[in-house]
Amino acid sequence: MATARGTWAYRDRFGDSFGRTFFRRFGPGVVSSIGIGTYLGDPTDEVDEQYRESLVLALESGINLLDTASNYRHGRSERVVGEAVREADIDRDAIAVASKAGFVPFDRTRPENPAQYVRETVLDAGLATGDELAHGSHTIAPAFIDEMVDRSLDLTGLDHIDLYYLHNPETQLAIADRETVYDRIEAAFEVLERRVAADDIGRYGIATWEAFRVPADHDSYLSLPEVVRRAEQAAETVGNDESSLDAVQLPFNVVMADAFTVDAHETDDGEQTSALWYAHEHDLDVFTSASLAQGDLSREIPESVNELLTGETLAQRALNFSRSAPGVTAALVGAASPEHVAENVAAGTFDPLGARSFDAVFE
Repeated sequence: MATARGTWAYRDRFGDSFGRTFFRRFGPGVVSSIGIGTYLGDPTDEVDEQYRESLVLALESGINLLDTASNYRHGRSERVVGEAVREADIDRDAIAVASKAGFVPFDRTRPENPAQYVRETVLDAGLATGDELAHGSHTIAPAFIDEMVDRSLDLTGLDHIDLYYLHNPETQLAIADRETVYDRIEAAFEVLERRVAADDIGRYGIATWEAFRVPADHDSYLSLPEVVRRAEQAAETVGNDESSLDAVQLPFNVVMADAFTVDAHETDDGEQTSALWYAHEHDLDVFTSASLAQGDLSREIPESVNELLTGETLAQRALNFSRSAPGVTAALVGAASPEHVAENVAAGTFDPLGARSFDAVFE
């Protein structure tokens, strides 16, 4: 598991190679403010090998945060993350590994009959009921989440995952009212609280696509304050002294800045604020997904924004924008090749925007 001693030693080894605030506090230690995600790519042996090489290079170059999920590339991404952690010339206690559960994962390849596969591995196995399954592929039923934690530990080959997310719980709003979804989130949080107490995971979070960056009247909206409250109740139910809900993952980039601009979350004094500001004010770590907008920002950035950013390439400037936002602990980016990893690592040699320059983007 990532420890204070291990991650600070990692920071001491690599920190002088990077710009201001490249390493940021997370949990008991620190993580790089650029992390490697493993979502994209075909589920093939060739892509596995590309990922393995890229992840090892990242770990040995100053990036100590790896993000994956139980369903990414049909479970292959979790496997290759574990392989890279073991292969890299970096101690395990210097590396923060995050994974997620919510979407039913396949096993290495897409089955010929996905509906039958889900029925046999989830419904018939008693991990969820039909009314807990959204779009035939998503559930946060307690038994399913518990099973997925075990599966993630097994596929990575690690004895501890540092951060475990509920994956896109707003998907459940397609089949249940909002209050029911909050109840389901709380029940899943109880499972994760127990896994924290058992030391299988270090802390947990909630990874979303739309939920926290849309207005309150949107069909996919979830209240971040209510989610925090449900985590507190889950901790109390389980008997933990305090909630281990520590993180939020959401899309944020130059052209998708809703998490900063949409005020949809109620503060303690009754005002409305953005997801990023709420997380910042309540000590939640934020990890940004889609930091390059699926690669679009590596090809073009609005000129009015581009001139404010630091970096030699468009991708580097886009990454530095995402990790400059208030409350952001790290910006996640893919690792399609060692060349892309080298470019992304180099982004960290540039300082992030200061608060005044960041605000100027929105003026």
